Amino acid sequence: MAGWRARAMRGAVLAVLVVLVSCRGGGFRADRFAGDAVGLYKAGVRELGLKHWDNAIAAFEKLSTDLPARDSLLPSTQFLLGQARSRNEEHLLAAQAYNKVAESFPEDTLADDAMFESAREYQKLWRSPELDSQYGTTAQATFRTLIAVYPDSPRRKDADRELAALEEMFATKEYLAGYYYFRRKAYDPAILYFKTVVTTYPEAAKSREAHLRMVESYRAIRYKEEAAEACVAVRKRFASDPAVRALCPAESAPRDSAAIAPVAKPVVKP
Repeated sequence: MAGWRARAMRGAVLAVLVVLVSCRGGGFRADRFAGDAVGLYKAGVRELGLKHWDNAIAAFEKLSTDLPARDSLLPSTQFLLGQARSRNEEHLLAAQAYNKVAESFPEDTLADDAMFESAREYQKLWRSPELDSQYGTTAQATFRTLIAVYPDSPRRKDADRELAALEEMFATKEYLAGYYYFRRKAYDPAILYFKTVVTTYPEAAKSREAHLRMVESYRAIRYKEEAAEACVAVRKRFASDPAVRALCPAESAPRDSAAIAPVAKPVVKP
């Protein structure tokens, strides 16, 4: 009886393993489609739909090297390879796959979509303003290229939105660098960073805070004229803000000289 139960248990375990391997796409082999590019392409699309990212990558990678340079399947193959790599959290490789579509097939209908997706992959690699902004800069440049090369693209509005989000991150990065020096009373370098925020990213959310910290920095080192000028600028931008009004109260209005009657001179009689 014990032997029968052991065999039954082993059989059940093997059945579960078969199901798991099947669900993970463990039986997929791209080399089975040698000479059948269309079949491999369809298989890659199917594996992508089943969320078998590794299998889809294997299929589209093989196709990207096997297909002739001008084959009509190549643009969509590279695009789908980018999608599979993105889903697999391989964002740099995904960006490179998308780039090949835009660079090699600039007239293809997928070119603008590929450029947008490439920029998004670079954007995903810059996860926080505190981190190195290399990939953020690359994303920004790619979005701007998309807008310049494909001004009528349906992805134009999306690119504008993502550029605005990137500018917020760049502004935050500059502000945090300035605030680092501000807290340590190193006001000169702090002012330089705050100036970058207010001049380069005037519409960013951090612009207001950069203005305020810049006023405080000038006052801390007793640069009265510069502090006054900074106050004028911040009041002009954020006139109704309570913090701005508290830090930079409006100066008393000068008296109107035209409203003051001139003093009559005494008449001297001969």
